[in-house]
Amino acid sequence: MLQISYLRENTTEAVERLAIKNFNASEAIKQILSIDDNRREIQLELDNLFAESNRISKTIGDLYREGKKSEADELKQKTVNIKDKSQETEKKLKEIEEELKNKLVLLPNTPSFMVPKGKTAEDNEIVFESSNEIVLNSDCIPHWDLAKKYDLIDFELGVKITGAGFPVYKGKGARLQRGLINFFIDEALKIGYNEIQPPILINEDSGFGTGQLPDKEGQMYHSAIDNFYLIPTAEVPITNIYRDVILKEEDLPIKNVGYTPCFRREAGSYGKDVRGLNRLHQFDKVEIVQLSHPDHSYQVLEEMQQYVQSLLIKLGLKYRVLRLCGGDMSFASALTYDMEVYSAAQQKWLEVSSVSNFETFQSNRLKLRYKEKSGKTRLAHTLNGSALALPRIVAALLENNQTPSGIKIPEVLIPYLGFEIID
Repeated sequence: MLQISYLRENTTEAVERLAIKNFNASEAIKQILSIDDNRREIQLELDNLFAESNRISKTIGDLYREGKKSEADELKQKTVNIKDKSQETEKKLKEIEEELKNKLVLLPNTPSFMVPKGKTAEDNEIVFESSNEIVLNSDCIPHWDLAKKYDLIDFELGVKITGAGFPVYKGKGARLQRGLINFFIDEALKIGYNEIQPPILINEDSGFGTGQLPDKEGQMYHSAIDNFYLIPTAEVPITNIYRDVILKEEDLPIKNVGYTPCFRREAGSYGKDVRGLNRLHQFDKVEIVQLSHPDHSYQVLEEMQQYVQSLLIKLGLKYRVLRLCGGDMSFASALTYDMEVYSAAQQKWLEVSSVSNFETFQSNRLKLRYKEKSGKTRLAHTLNGSALALPRIVAALLENNQTPSGIKIPEVLIPYLGFEIID
């Protein structure tokens, strides 16, 4: 959620930056500032009523001490009237604060000045592409056929048990999943991340804190009886650990990593581009989350995306890094890098990670602050990234490593799996 102070002091800049996200914010910001003007007037009125009440109460005490009971009793009635008016004014203040919040949460985060202009994924900027080439035989097949050939993943059984988008991993396919999760967690621990195992159900406050609510209700699975949501990513519960928390400046940066299953409804996702593991309703993912000092968050973002690249290099995958344009960014992000791996059998790029800096957008919602040595409190910056999401990694590993004698396992995974080839 954007800060009122920023919108008031940098109105033109906010409108111009949000236009990069193809969001026309001019009228919305004008309404927000008008509502905030009214809120300020009501707050001033309430403050004056409290001040007058305190002044009269002091006078009443003085009168009683001077033995002027009748005069004191007359003033008492005035305090009753002020109390009634204060209660009415407090009610008006709460109503206008709620109206202001409801308007503010509709504004997306302002993009960083580094975000390129554009409307669709076609306008994203390629900032790096690895040079390794994947050469396969002419009879290579996509991962859904490989999964069936080697009995690794059963998509039809998943439909039987639940529905489309809920595959069943079997045998070496299940071991590959588990091995990748352990590999990703271990790599994060080596560079100082702290492992977290969070709940996979969240309440509304948690969904609001990281920006999923009220923006993405339709994309999340909802348990109506308890009013809980299944998480779309471990970012949500891990970041919410710090909701309503004031950290010490010396605590920053805070680095957490967590594995969870993730759930996304992905309504309207059909066709060949979502076949097999390309898009699922349930999938496994290892997430890295950092809380950063505002002065260092973009350095942290670069370190995070370089770390994700290191995982892809160790797995031997051909990949590229994209800086997302304004029109392809998420609601809450200020700057996002996407990592895509090349699927040689499908002859297409598959997104496997997004690494984003949210600046203060989430922390303002979360009331996540840190205290400077001077005693002043400031909003921290939040960042997160997939490190990594498994489905398309598995798809690329199966497809790109297929040989006439079986599917070769990358060397770094052999200690985790206990076998060198799927045959």
